[in-house]
Amino acid sequence: MKNIIVMSTIGLVLVACQASNKNDFGDAEKIQIKADILTLLDAQDAAWSAGDIDSFMQSYWKSPDLRFASGGNIQRGWEGTKARYKKRYPTPDIMGDLSTGDHEFDIINESVAVVHGSWALKRDNVPVSGLYTLIFKKIDGEWVITSDTTTSAQ
Repeated sequence: MKNIIVMSTIGLVLVACQASNKNDFGDAEKIQIKADILTLLDAQDAAWSAGDIDSFMQSYWKSPDLRFASGGNIQRGWEGTKARYKKRYPTPDIMGDLSTGDHEFDIINESVAVVHGSWALKRDNVPVSGLYTLIFKKIDGEWVITSDTTTSAQ
């Protein structure tokens, strides 16, 4: 009986050590996560500014569980979010040139990160800007946006 208790205790200690090590990653990993996510955000800016919503949407999780919140409404799913963007921004002129910045990263662990930032659309008619909070998850080895809450300053 004593051996069973000792072995159980050792097993629990090993599991606890593995769990703490799993979330204990260094600065190099955090820097790489930030670089990977910034690459996606830069690609989104370029795709949007080129009038290409289909390419812009590639950074989003292709799932019915994707969450997009803006203007007091919540849109669920990748297809619905893409349709919302296409309806709201039907032409490249209305889309304008997108720039994002002021990025603040909260790296939760090696597969979850929260990014806060600002966005601005430069266009001929009325420029608009605002803030966003994105939740990124690493799914199947790729970083994707699983939740997007975007607000407008106007």
